Amino acid sequence: MNVREFTMDDYDAVYALWRDAGPGVSLRPSDERDEVAKKLMRDPDLFLAAEEEGRIVGVIMGAWDGRRGWLHHLAVAHDARGRGIASALVTEVERRLRAKGCLKVNLLVFAGNEAARRLYSRLGYDEMTRIVAMGKEL
Repeated sequence: MNVREFTMDDYDAVYALWRDAGPGVSLRPSDERDEVAKKLMRDPDLFLAAEEEGRIVGVIMGAWDGRRGWLHHLAVAHDARGRGIASALVTEVERRLRAKGCLKVNLLVFAGNEAARRLYSRLGYDEMTRIVAMGKEL
């Protein structure tokens, strides 16, 4: 497996991976091609793909706002799960965030996504029970 930076040539394969990931990834207008291209301009080094024999088998979109790091849209192909791909992607984004001076990484997980909650717990993430996630579509 090779972990590398995402390029727009990967978009169709990555979108399909997100679409087929299951209930853990919710696709929104911000996941359309033009919006993803905007994201790529902002943090290209934090948007990673895991590739095996020319096939995208995993993806993670990291972000850095200058204060906190964020993890978005981690997904691994169903037939590639359980082999450490998700852990490798998270670890690499964390390494890159640390190099930027990031001290804390946040992420959001759907409450019912037990597999993701277990993964992130194994990787040292704690649930922040006193925080309520809020959002607004613009």
